Amino acid sequence: MKHLLNERIWALFRSNWQHTFTYWIVFFSFGLCVAFLGPTILDLRCQTQSTLQEITLVFFSQQFLLFIGSTIGGFFSKTLVSSLSALAVSTLTISVVFAVIPLCHKLILLALAMAVSGLAMGIIDTISNLQLVKIYQKDSTVFLQALHFFVGLGALVSPLIADPFLSETSCVIGNSSANTTSLTHLRHRLAGRHVHNVSSVRLHTEGEVVTNVSYAFWIMAIINLPVPIAIFILMYRERLFACGSDPSRRLLDGDVLAMKTWGTAGLTEDDGHQKESSRSHIGLFSCCLLGNANSFPLSFFWIHILGGLVLFFSDGIVGSYTGFVYSYAVAPPMDLPHKTAGYLTCVFWAAITVGRLSAIPLSYHFKPIRLLIVNQVGVIVTLLLLLIFSNSSVFLFIGTCGLGLFISSVFPCMLALTEDILEYKGCATAVLVTSAGMGEMVLQVLVGSVMHSHGSFSFLLCGMIFGCLGFVFFVLLFFVQQSHKNVTEAFPNNSYTERLEQNGIKTCSAAVPNSRDMSKRKASIDP
Repeated sequence: MKHLLNERIWALFRSNWQHTFTYWIVFFSFGLCVAFLGPTILDLRCQTQSTLQEITLVFFSQQFLLFIGSTIGGFFSKTLVSSLSALAVSTLTISVVFAVIPLCHKLILLALAMAVSGLAMGIIDTISNLQLVKIYQKDSTVFLQALHFFVGLGALVSPLIADPFLSETSCVIGNSSANTTSLTHLRHRLAGRHVHNVSSVRLHTEGEVVTNVSYAFWIMAIINLPVPIAIFILMYRERLFACGSDPSRRLLDGDVLAMKTWGTAGLTEDDGHQKESSRSHIGLFSCCLLGNANSFPLSFFWIHILGGLVLFFSDGIVGSYTGFVYSYAVAPPMDLPHKTAGYLTCVFWAAITVGRLSAIPLSYHFKPIRLLIVNQVGVIVTLLLLLIFSNSSVFLFIGTCGLGLFISSVFPCMLALTEDILEYKGCATAVLVTSAGMGEMVLQVLVGSVMHSHGSFSFLLCGMIFGCLGFVFFVLLFFVQQSHKNVTEAFPNNSYTERLEQNGIKTCSAAVPNSRDMSKRKASIDP
């Protein structure tokens, strides 16, 4: 059985390796954008000669537009042309933004550039996840783990590129002794979009600007430039440019993938054309926007909601931990040296990257539900131990590493699980990606406000509460999926979605036929 599974996965990969590698390197571009702003924010403050309170607003502009981009990204996934075009434009936009940032000497221009990059990041996030899920379906967990590994890799590379060009002292030369004040401590406080407790910090806004951070952005622009080039090459190989292209060709069309995997013997040209025609007007959110919503089983909507809530809290923990672990470490009772505390964010991201890399072989041998149980329990246990040993600086590093390892694969596993439950006919990918982005944005603000009001210890307490809430919603999802499974199994020869479509109700039915159906179809035509 394992041999057959291995052959099937490799057959899929060989048929789609160019698309797969393209989405992986696109997510590397996404990772570059995730981590570059925090370390460079003080040099950008000097460049725009703005106050610390003003410059932190660019964090919000990027995060808010990332959320918007995640929401609208699914609308570009209807055809192969539109999906790859959107990815090409988005990755090229990121390179342009990197190149333009050194020229933004006004705060409003910098905020606009950050907003544009956030919009591009959101589109990349949704489309890349959605396409891999639709290509590999039940085997998508392995490839999603690899996809999100490249995010961590990009997030690790970006600060390393920026570090040699960062200013150690004030990069606006004024007349007071504050010019010699080290910016390392303040930079670590801002590394996670920390917008609280900065009103007491006074830095020069007038004087001579001395910073070399422009070189870091230009280097990252050059490093990112091969990504859109790779997408254009893929589009050329797929003959998707205006001359001689078929604008209605679908990347995720079930018949196309079935022919690649099982051969064309069981599919006639008329059958493929008929199915393509019936689906050509159905978009990503058609299942939610068209037809009678009351005709769907209630479990269909609850699976979307509960899956989104799990990732809302999971990504919220990632965002808030990277944002405030440094502030927690330098405050009582930890009182770590600033330089030592600065390594915590690097350790956390390194653990996430290693965790996603190690999850690739694990996803091949274990189902997503089992990995998620281990991950969810591990996150809660780790946060609980961090609370118990809240005075131990050694365990803070151990716990940070453990938390990164456990939480690293929650997103790809949850995405694969939810799509599998819905048989790839719902809107799960768009909903989950959008929910995760919202959680990262909202919970960071919430944790920052609570820490400002109730002290540093509330940082771990908030993380524990978020972890428990995520686990509760995960347990509810487990029971709801059992109910949904009973509903679908009640009609083994005529699924609930098929009956809705027969009654004239539109659904997201661009699902790939499963191996059992294709085997039956192939057997029926064999002599």
